[in-house]
Amino acid sequence: MSKSDVASCPAVRAEFSEGEGMSEWKECKLSDVALKFAMGPFGSNIKADNFVENGVPVIRGINLKFYKYVDGDFVYLTEEKADQLKSSNCLPGDIVVTHRGTLGQVGLIPEGKYKRYIVSQSGMKVTANPNFLDNQFLFYFFKSNVGQHEILQHESQVGVPSISNPLTSLKAVSLKLPPLPEQKAIAQVLSSLDDKIDLLHRQNKTLEAIAEDLFRQWFIEEAQEDWEEVCLEDITQRITDGSHYSPPTTEEGMPMASVKDMYDWGINKDTCRRISYEDYKKLVDADCRPLTNDILIAKDGSYLKHVFVVEQDLDIVILSSIAILRPNFKMHPILLALFLKQPSTLDQLENIVTGAVIPRIVLKDFRKFQLLLPPKNIQERAVSSIVPLYRKCWGNNKQIRTLEKLRDTLLPKLMSGEVRVAL
Repeated sequence: MSKSDVASCPAVRAEFSEGEGMSEWKECKLSDVALKFAMGPFGSNIKADNFVENGVPVIRGINLKFYKYVDGDFVYLTEEKADQLKSSNCLPGDIVVTHRGTLGQVGLIPEGKYKRYIVSQSGMKVTANPNFLDNQFLFYFFKSNVGQHEILQHESQVGVPSISNPLTSLKAVSLKLPPLPEQKAIAQVLSSLDDKIDLLHRQNKTLEAIAEDLFRQWFIEEAQEDWEEVCLEDITQRITDGSHYSPPTTEEGMPMASVKDMYDWGINKDTCRRISYEDYKKLVDADCRPLTNDILIAKDGSYLKHVFVVEQDLDIVILSSIAILRPNFKMHPILLALFLKQPSTLDQLENIVTGAVIPRIVLKDFRKFQLLLPPKNIQERAVSSIVPLYRKCWGNNKQIRTLEKLRDTLLPKLMSGEVRVAL
């Protein structure tokens, strides 16, 4: 991404420099510019039987998987239990960092959702001193390569991944801080991108929920007994999985995807490992490349966690943990994908899953999986309403990927002062 690409972004007004004007940036320790540090409680202080349906949310690793704010499915403690763990309370504006398990996860406590939170035993929190340090700037610092290095350099190599002397290590983090107005301006640039990304994600969730509701109404609740009963193999050209052979990884080459690289609307090329062009061509010839209108599903592990229609031919090959359904258009691909995403479908699939440690869909049984085939006129009515929703989601997803690349390009440049924000 070029400088002109960055400067032309509507969310960004940035000046480029070669480091001039950096003399006002001050080096300090986090302990110099923070008000409070705290660890999560010891495990014996939070047990499963302490959890209640509503109350004070506990921030676990699963709640730090979002880019900025802590979110997702929380477990809760009573107000009384939270009072007992007062030293581990977090307030809006605090930063949470993991020191055990998946290291380097970072989250910002949002305003307005809950009055307080509890950080779990795997986390620690820091409260920025607003006179010296903008809390959003600190969040983005920890998301940068420099901030991640500051956290991970104290990693213990024994047993479960952990940070040695977590609070001491956190307090000793080194920062190079611009003046407070510039900190706020930097955070505002990055935050504006994240806010747009978040808005697009929320739009997609809403649009997808509408599509699923329409499908459920027309094809499950209003299904007719005289509809033809078919198997998946009757409405597909083929049902197969990706390569059972894993070629050697190369530094450069073509992407090869597994389940870990899937997300709700596609495959993240940036997380795929690379294989040689020769191996890639062999796997393309073996039909391991997803094509337009193919349906890809997570076959192994959290099966059907991801199900999506391929919008256009992908320059990617896949491993056997991903299955390909290639429709023959007796049922529209998007309608078939929506059928596979139904909770009732997931429940029925339990009968054709094998593997105690890593559950896997058995394809020979999956091909015989039965469903009711709606008549063409009903499918056409549904397609006219549902496909535009999907097209909007695909467009949103393209914007999300563009904005994420811009944010990830800007982040290290803004944190180092290579790119300066116009105040």
